[in-house]
Amino acid sequence: MQPHRIVLIGGGTRSGKSRFAVDVARRLGPRRAFVATATPSDAEMRTRIERHRRDRGDGFETFEEPIALAERLAGFDDYDVVVVDCVTHWLSNLLLRNVTLEKMLTEVDRVAAVLGDRRYHAVLVTNEVGMSIHPATEIGRRFVEAAGFAHQRLAAVADDLYMAALGVVIRLDPVRLDEMGTRIS
Repeated sequence: MQPHRIVLIGGGTRSGKSRFAVDVARRLGPRRAFVATATPSDAEMRTRIERHRRDRGDGFETFEEPIALAERLAGFDDYDVVVVDCVTHWLSNLLLRNVTLEKMLTEVDRVAAVLGDRRYHAVLVTNEVGMSIHPATEIGRRFVEAAGFAHQRLAAVADDLYMAALGVVIRLDPVRLDEMGTRIS
């Protein structure tokens, strides 16, 4: 039996990351859960959510969790693999509830701790938002900062890292350094 993996998949909007995450999950086991963090806030978002449901098809039990992600992830021991789509929607939901950066990062750390104790493979989807223009608004800057710090923390515990761009997915081979700047992996 293969060890349980944490897979982190980042990329831009419409880059192919969700499709890739679903494909990875199908290969990791037959008992699959899908945690949707987006909320159907308007007609366009409802259409997007429905398209994602159609695209992944049957074979996933869907759970909606816009806020309490760590608690939700703690309850999936009956599954082989759990997909979370997506981390940045979850962070947006927290930000819109006026959760501070410090509290958001505490929540990210709680998610990482739950994933460290899990009995299933975890596939996390997230939007890479730090490669575009600097946001003009304060809330936009807070979001980019939160996402950047969250990605660093999740990447540190991930076994496999991928970046989706232009409809292709690239496996990343991270260089991890200790506090002295020496390569450790």
